[in-house]
Amino acid sequence: MPALTAYKRELDYSYAPGFFPTIEALTHAPERVRRVLISSQAASDGLLRVSELCQEHSIRIETADKVLSRLSGKDNCYAAAVFSKEQSQLNASAPHLVLHHPSDAGNLGTMLRTALGFGYLDIALIRPCTDVFNPHVVRASMGALFSLRIHEYDCFEDYRALYPDHQLYPFMLKGSVPLSQAADHPGSPFALIFGNEGSGLPDSFLTCGTPVRIPHSSSIDSLNLSIAAAIGMYEMKKESL
Repeated sequence: MPALTAYKRELDYSYAPGFFPTIEALTHAPERVRRVLISSQAASDGLLRVSELCQEHSIRIETADKVLSRLSGKDNCYAAAVFSKEQSQLNASAPHLVLHHPSDAGNLGTMLRTALGFGYLDIALIRPCTDVFNPHVVRASMGALFSLRIHEYDCFEDYRALYPDHQLYPFMLKGSVPLSQAADHPGSPFALIFGNEGSGLPDSFLTCGTPVRIPHSSSIDSLNLSIAAAIGMYEMKKESL
């Protein structure tokens, strides 16, 4: 098989490091898994499950200590799935999570896992944004990426042109509607929009749908992006969870 290289955004494949993300890839997207890398030091229930899934789907397993060490920068990464990158079209009738210029891999991965937990399966990423296929994002999502429909758009207008019927809820410090009020009747379908970790959403979103704020004390200036997204996703769907 072709030799593997250190991850780069321009590659057509990436890595899902760790036993749990590897199992998620093999369970929910086996058709995308090219091969599975295992450490010679691996010995756990995870190894047994990975072996079973690889046998079930006729996926090659190979020992690759050096690749795993380079991939994680540590000596305690015992497994990784090598998978093909793939973007999906979003479900036009489902709620969307729209992330405008997210820049932190850990935040993005956490939001993907939270989105899956609260039933938001359709994720729009507005460029420029961190690489959703970066192994750090995949690891932070704990493999949730393989259960989601994710698509990148060059700009918000491109996303909106494809999904004009979604009611928009941009989350902004200048938002005029408290989250509890917006959550009373969110409409269907709807899209929650969150901005960059540092700059948030630009003021142009103040005239985009219904701007929403999450009330908090004056002791802080804002919430962490992944925390705000979690609160917003939960509140807007709690009646159906």
